[in-house]
Amino acid sequence: MQISRFTQTRLTIFERTLGWLDHASAKKQPARQAVHLTTGLRGEDAAYFHLRQLGYTIVARRWRSPKLRGDIDLIGWDGEWLCFIEVKTRSSRSFQPAEVAVDHAKRKMLRWMAKNYVGNLKDPERIPVRFDVVSVYFPDGRPEFEVFCGAFDWK
Repeated sequence: MQISRFTQTRLTIFERTLGWLDHASAKKQPARQAVHLTTGLRGEDAAYFHLRQLGYTIVARRWRSPKLRGDIDLIGWDGEWLCFIEVKTRSSRSFQPAEVAVDHAKRKMLRWMAKNYVGNLKDPERIPVRFDVVSVYFPDGRPEFEVFCGAFDWK
């Protein structure tokens, strides 16, 4: 599913404006967050725009359940699939791949969160669900992406 040129232009303008505002804000006041957290949020923002350009319809960002610990970075539709998307960000590719950080414990937490989210939808048994992982790298300041559709399943 491709998005229209108009929508893509709007997304590009929005992404650049958000980047400019982040940059201006960082200059105005000192960082109050750890560098790795800032990098992670920057990666989630970049992944959001990248997935939108791929045709995903994002319906939630940093979704939390009052019953469970943790959050789901992005939730969106890719065609008929409801995708629960974990974003992993690294400033370079010099160490292990970012997607390796989605270990057994993280997958288990994401499955519980997804079950909680899907349980609140109408007719949850008929919704095809997929778990995707997006690795974002900032080697030279510009993001590079690897999208792993169906990275793991319910088991």
